[in-house]
Amino acid sequence: MSLAVDPPEPPTLEAEIDPDEYEDSEVMGDEYRREEIQEFLAAGAWEAAFEQWTTETPIDEDEFAIVTDLGLFSRFDFFWDGFADRVGYHAPGLPEDWRERDIHPELDSWGTVSAINAGLTEFGQVVCDVLKAEYIDWESDYEPPEDLPDF
Repeated sequence: MSLAVDPPEPPTLEAEIDPDEYEDSEVMGDEYRREEIQEFLAAGAWEAAFEQWTTETPIDEDEFAIVTDLGLFSRFDFFWDGFADRVGYHAPGLPEDWRERDIHPELDSWGTVSAINAGLTEFGQVVCDVLKAEYIDWESDYEPPEDLPDF
């Protein structure tokens, strides 16, 4: 499925957020390089990732409208994990109690909630892949020990 929509603005990355506070992330180290990642997002990484993601996303135009209405793209977080030599991310999502909270009038099924949450997670990974492949050339802090066995 292909999604024909304009990309939203990249998120503003907050330097004071510790990625270990997220349930879905465990980061070794404390140099997250958000300012540099923010610059890469603005320089084209966000738009390139969005274009790539729209060609395969499970989200349709109606679900995309819900995501933009709720401002979910602005709630992404990206950070450097030097120990793992990767860009980490936190994707926003819809909560399990979405029905009780009545967070959007067009949100009406678990299928829609699942598609949105899966789509946002996939988008976060695409952004990380684009950043690492095309923008980031930082040296990793991690150096494996010399006496690792050969497999």
